[in-house]
Amino acid sequence: MSKICLCLTAKTIKRDMDILNKYRRFADMAELRVDCLDSDERLLIRRFPELAGMPIILTIRRDVDGGYFSGGEGERVKLFARGLAYANADSRFNFAYMDIEEDFEVPSLEEAARTFGTRIIRSCHNLNKVIDNIPAKFASMQRAGDEIIKIALSVKSTADVLRVFEASKVCSGQDKIFICMGHYGIYSRILAERFGSFLTYSSALSENEIPGASGQLDVQELDELYRFRKISKKTKIYGAVGYPLKATISPWFFNTIFGLENADAVYVPFPVNSVPEFIRLAKGLDVRGLSITVPYKETVLSDLAKSSSAVQTIGACNTMYRCEEGWFGENTDSAGFSDSLLNFINRKNFKKLKITIIGAGGAARAVAAEVSRLGGKALILNRTVHKARSLASQYNFRWGGLDNQGIEMMAKYSDVIIQTTSAGMEGYDEADPLEAYSFSGKEAVMDLIYTPAVTPFLKRASAAGCRTLNGYDMVIRQACLQYACFFEREFSQQLLSKINTTGANVWNKIRTG
Repeated sequence: MSKICLCLTAKTIKRDMDILNKYRRFADMAELRVDCLDSDERLLIRRFPELAGMPIILTIRRDVDGGYFSGGEGERVKLFARGLAYANADSRFNFAYMDIEEDFEVPSLEEAARTFGTRIIRSCHNLNKVIDNIPAKFASMQRAGDEIIKIALSVKSTADVLRVFEASKVCSGQDKIFICMGHYGIYSRILAERFGSFLTYSSALSENEIPGASGQLDVQELDELYRFRKISKKTKIYGAVGYPLKATISPWFFNTIFGLENADAVYVPFPVNSVPEFIRLAKGLDVRGLSITVPYKETVLSDLAKSSSAVQTIGACNTMYRCEEGWFGENTDSAGFSDSLLNFINRKNFKKLKITIIGAGGAARAVAAEVSRLGGKALILNRTVHKARSLASQYNFRWGGLDNQGIEMMAKYSDVIIQTTSAGMEGYDEADPLEAYSFSGKEAVMDLIYTPAVTPFLKRASAAGCRTLNGYDMVIRQACLQYACFFEREFSQQLLSKINTTGANVWNKIRTG
């Protein structure tokens, strides 16, 4: 199975050791980034493996390869030699690995490393793009059979990740490390086992003085939340598809459940910019179920082999799972929304209520369908007016733009106001989509966003005296329904109570260190 490597990027040996001692239980090995050390500290690297008491990678990354070493190559060779000097016959006190670039050719140093049990990682870093022919590059880098070939590429799209994944399936003959750097490659680090990687790199993010590589995950999160070291080729994969996916709590929710149930499954974030490319990748990864979020709830419809009546009525899908014909689409947003809001306002339906819905995307479609089904009347306001009109026409609702005329129409539709757009969400802008509206304090106000817990929109409504509700309760309810879809069994309330205690503690521990 793939291993977790903790990258140490402090400026002093002492600080690196402090970080290692704090987080060592989450890692299988560590990488000493000598290029990040102060100049005088670099002279002390020889004893680090003995101090660490675990396998250590010796790395001196050049600035042209994304590192911080800007000296000459002769100086760097001397540093490598210092790290290997007086190697102990007991390999536990030597560097377990030495990371050198593909163009680094110092046979005497490489031979010295092998003599004392130091395994070579031969690496290639492309910080600008994905290499055209990855298998050819892999073949050209192969030297001695005990070396590990490392190819780290900056990915700019889902198509790039797909190319790396497909290449990983055909590159064989030596151990390898394939890294998709950047936000689009986050899941390749969690699913390193599926990408055939010997290890995955991580950081103690809250401790970093110098940033690690783009896309690295926190070592504690990787181990405790994603249970990385239990992921095997048999592990069932689930995940969330969207972009940028910085605000979703679904990985916490599902992975906490999997931990409580001791299930051989993992739920990962899939930041995606192309649904068709991702569907191909999902097939290769053998993904079993997906939560669909902004902005793809309507986009995925064409990729469904079958869908529920709710998806067909609403015209949006937030849940996909495997069936014999391909992907089956469901919508759990609708029931999650209505159950949450009705509980909040202590009603069984929306009859005699006049409701304003802000937005006309996939989430708004689910909200509008439920408002109509449960007897409410609604006004739909959206920046793009024709989208508001199109959605409103399905239910004989009123419609308008987010302008003065639309705001004036709200006077008759202000019993409940529901905000469904991404405005105010963490990772998006912090705008209040209804800034021109003056709350009277009598409205019940719901924002489907839950990160942050209080958006500018909700903050202003609350200050005016309105009862307010964010989207946390809704997302938990719809996730419970997704669980039922994925596993063909009802979600247990006993399990929900456990996740609200045990799960929350794990989440807070991960985030606070």
